Amino acid sequence: MSEGITGIPGIDGATPRRSPPLWASAARIFDLSLGQMLWSRRSIFLGLLLGGPILIAGVLRIVDTLYRAGFQINGARTSGSIVFGLMIWILYIRFIVPVLGVFYGTSLIADEVDDKTITYLFTRPISRSAVLLGKYLAYLVCTILIVLPSVMIVFFLVVPTGGGSIGQVFPSLVTDFAMLAAGLMAYGAVFALVGTRLKRPLIVGLVFAFGWEPAVLFFPGYLKRLTVMYYLQALVSHEMPQDSAVAMLMQVFREVPTLPASLIGLAIITGLSLWSAARAVEQREYVLEQ
Repeated sequence: MSEGITGIPGIDGATPRRSPPLWASAARIFDLSLGQMLWSRRSIFLGLLLGGPILIAGVLRIVDTLYRAGFQINGARTSGSIVFGLMIWILYIRFIVPVLGVFYGTSLIADEVDDKTITYLFTRPISRSAVLLGKYLAYLVCTILIVLPSVMIVFFLVVPTGGGSIGQVFPSLVTDFAMLAAGLMAYGAVFALVGTRLKRPLIVGLVFAFGWEPAVLFFPGYLKRLTVMYYLQALVSHEMPQDSAVAMLMQVFREVPTLPASLIGLAIITGLSLWSAARAVEQREYVLEQ
């Protein structure tokens, strides 16, 4: 008598092979992807980029130490907390967080397609959604590990300048950490969706982050509610410098949502973007070019 075929339900009492739960599968992909992201050329390049604010902070600290006048804005000596807030607004919120979201988020699936390794991931006994979720979680941890040390170093270099006290403004640093993490979550999810839906996602992501988003914030209407920056700016505890050109333009159409509305808006953007990206990955046929 033949042995029969195993692994097929109903034959020799074999049971079908079941895929592991979504979160267990995502944890496996997370463990596989995190080390690759941390030591990738992209992370090294962006790590050097995040050294820019540290270099600027070091120069400001030297100026404050060597010159009695210290760092000045419009001829007046400026406290370190104000300078730190200015750096959070201009360098981290307006530039670094969107850049990290674009470069990592659009590449979560696109890099696997370009490297022709997507089939190896999708032939594993796990759902495609788990692959996306695991890589997204790895992106989130990787970017937080890159950004937060930079912010902390800048904080301790800049805040003591101008006679500032670290103890008085340290609670705001914790708020800044949470705000930056929320921005990384939302931007990563949005650009993960871009990477799964569109061709040339990096170009589209850069246009969205540094073209469309800043433009619609200056105009009245509901389009600004479709941007991450609209909700993220309400979480920033630092005031935008009032004498800057950007601040004067924003005062014309300034509309900042409340804190609960901002948190809900960011949560909706993150959730819908991840859900849509997961559906796109599940439904798309990936044909690798030879």
